[in-house]
Amino acid sequence: MSSLSRRDTVPELLLRRALHARGLRFRVVYPVPGNRRRSIDIAFTRVRLAVFVDGCFWHGCPDHGMRPRANSEWWKAKFAANESRDRDTDGLLRRAGWEVLRIWEHEPVETAICKVVEALDRRRAVT
Repeated sequence: MSSLSRRDTVPELLLRRALHARGLRFRVVYPVPGNRRRSIDIAFTRVRLAVFVDGCFWHGCPDHGMRPRANSEWWKAKFAANESRDRDTDGLLRRAGWEVLRIWEHEPVETAICKVVEALDRRRAVT
């Protein structure tokens, strides 16, 4: 598991390239306010928009998340901890005034871009 990429995954790179091609500028692997050991995948710091590209396996996608049969109790605890950490990170960011957008790795890039652009428009209207 330690050899698996924690950042710069294929879905994340595709989304970043598409956002950049549209002229959008952002920070990558930006520290979460209140917990600098965690990071935001794509951060639009001026409008405080945090975008996470979540993997279906690790983050428990309701459509594609599978649960290994071998050592199932350990995996159950691992996935519960991952989901709890995600919710805690969301809460930290919201309390700091950020909007959190979570995108599943299986979502088409164009759909993800639309979600990000809509969130950016909402955040720009507020600030």
